Amino acid sequence: PADSKSATGSVTKRLGNELMALMMSSSPGISAFPKSDANLFDWIGTIEGVPGTVYENLKYKISIHFPSNYPFIAPIIRFETPCYHPNVDLHGNICLDILKDKWSAVYSVTTILLSLQSLLGEPNNDSPLNIDAADLWSSQQAFKEQVLRHYQPLVAD
Repeated sequence: PADSKSATGSVTKRLGNELMALMMSSSPGISAFPKSDANLFDWIGTIEGVPGTVYENLKYKISIHFPSNYPFIAPIIRFETPCYHPNVDLHGNICLDILKDKWSAVYSVTTILLSLQSLLGEPNNDSPLNIDAADLWSSQQAFKEQVLRHYQPLVAD
């Protein structure tokens, strides 16, 4: 039990440091914070679409769950706001290599959020979770119409 306590302590310390770094960063269009002060392992994040992409001016809410062996295991991240995208399925699950086989303990919450923000404008159509979205990507006007049809604006909690 002492080992698991010290492991949890080091994860909590790491998450606290990452939260501080994220709050101090000047990265536009990304934010994340714990759902409650009592639990650093479950966060809510926001990603804004990058200007010049079909996701411009759209904000997406994501959930982030950190496993007890973070950062050695990637966090579980889902889109909570419906997101029509080649690499996001209808349940909000995300296909992003750094969240799967390319995960590294050097990645941080900031790295993940910036990667997701980038993925919005530059999908990987070689490994789509949403085949229809991947097929439609080449026709940007039709794709944007689907993005807007599926999108639901964030409401204040």
